[in-house]
Amino acid sequence: MEIPTTEHTNPTAPGQVPASASVVIIGAGVMGAATAYHLAERGVEDIVIVERDTPGSGSTSKAAGGVRCQFSDEVNIALAARGLEVLRNFEADFGVDIDLVSNGYLFLLDSEESAQAFAENVALQQRMGLESRMLTIAEVAELAPYVNTDGLVAGAFNPGDGHCTPEAVVAGYIRAARERGVRVLKNCEVTGFESAGSGTAGDAGRTITAVVTNRGTIACSQVVCAAGAWSRLIGDMAGVDLPVKPLRREIMVSEPVDFDTTEMPFTIDFTTSYYVHPEGPGLLFGCPDEVDDWSFNDKRHPDWLTTLAGHIEARTPSLIDVEAGRGWAGLYEMTPDHNALIGEAEEMSGFFYACGFSGHGFLMGPAVGEVVADLMTGHDPFVDVTPMDKRRFTTTGLRKELNVV
Repeated sequence: MEIPTTEHTNPTAPGQVPASASVVIIGAGVMGAATAYHLAERGVEDIVIVERDTPGSGSTSKAAGGVRCQFSDEVNIALAARGLEVLRNFEADFGVDIDLVSNGYLFLLDSEESAQAFAENVALQQRMGLESRMLTIAEVAELAPYVNTDGLVAGAFNPGDGHCTPEAVVAGYIRAARERGVRVLKNCEVTGFESAGSGTAGDAGRTITAVVTNRGTIACSQVVCAAGAWSRLIGDMAGVDLPVKPLRREIMVSEPVDFDTTEMPFTIDFTTSYYVHPEGPGLLFGCPDEVDDWSFNDKRHPDWLTTLAGHIEARTPSLIDVEAGRGWAGLYEMTPDHNALIGEAEEMSGFFYACGFSGHGFLMGPAVGEVVADLMTGHDPFVDVTPMDKRRFTTTGLRKELNVV
C-alpha cells in the first residue's frame, strides 16, 4: 500500500519516508553506502538512502569480491589503489571483518599483443607505486601450478591485490552511516523526479527538487544515482542520459577442497575471462555465458556449468574434479568504453551519478564514495575524475579500459 505523503511528518520514525532531505542517494550497494558515509563525515545532514530492496542486495552482494589495481588507466589505478587501502584498514576503522585475502591477482596472457599491452600497463602501475610485474611462463607455473600453461606467452601479477566479502563491506558502511544520522529506506523504489527551471526533460537548465518513490515524494536539492545496472532506467526518469547496459555474469562456489589454497592468487585467463580464487574452504569460479546476455536476467542458466567445466578443463585441469556447490548470477553495469560514469549531469543541476563500473565497481566503491562526496560539497577529490564525466562520449570520445574481464 502506498503511504500518503501527508503522513511523512516525523523524520525520525523508522520506515517512514520523510517529506524532505538534503541529499537522496539511490541505491544501497557499496557505492551508495560509501557516498552516504563520506557525506556524513563531511558534515552533511539529513541524508537519505533509497533502496528498492535491502542494502547490498543488488550487484554488490553478487560480486566475486576481487580487489585489484591492475588497470590500464591512471584514474582507474588511483581509484582502485585508494579503495584497496581502505579495505586493508576496514576492520580497524569500521569494526567489521571483511575476510580480506591478499594473495595477489594473476592474469594469464595467451598472445604477444596482450602481453605487450599488459607490459605497458605494468610499467604505468609501477610508476604509480604498485608492485605489479610481468611473469615468464616458468614463473606462472611456479606461482600457479594448477594452471595449464599451454598456449600462454606471459603472465601479469600484483601481489597486493586480493579479494574480500562484498556484503560485509556494505554492512560496515551502512552501520557507520546510520551512526552519523543517515536514514536508509528499504523496499522503497524510485518512480520519478521533480525539477524546477526553464529546461525540459533532457535539456540543461533544470534543477532537481524532489525524488518520487512508490512510498511518497522526498523534496531535496541533491541526488546521487548509484543504482548500478539499473542506472540508465533511473536516468531516463530524470531526463539524464546514463549509457549503462546490464550484462549477466554467473559464479559458482565449490564444496570444500582437500588441498591447500592459502597461497592461491585470484587467477584470470584474460582472453576467455574465466577466473578462480579461494573462497573459504572451497574455490570460487566465474566465466561469461557462451552468448552474452545483455538483459536484467539474474537467474542461473542451466547450461552455464557445462560452459564453466570447459574452461576449467582447458586452463586449470587439475581443478576439474572439484564438487560444484552453491552459485548465483548477477549483473555487470557496462558502459561503451568500460569506464565508469562519475560526475554531475549537465541535464539537471544537483543530479550526480556514480555508475557504469563495468565489473570493477565493488573494488572502487570505497574510493568513489569519497570522490563523489567531495564533488557534492565543493572539494577537490584526491584524483581528478573529469575523464569519467559522461560528456566524454560527445567530446573527447571513448577511452577504453583494457583490463576488464
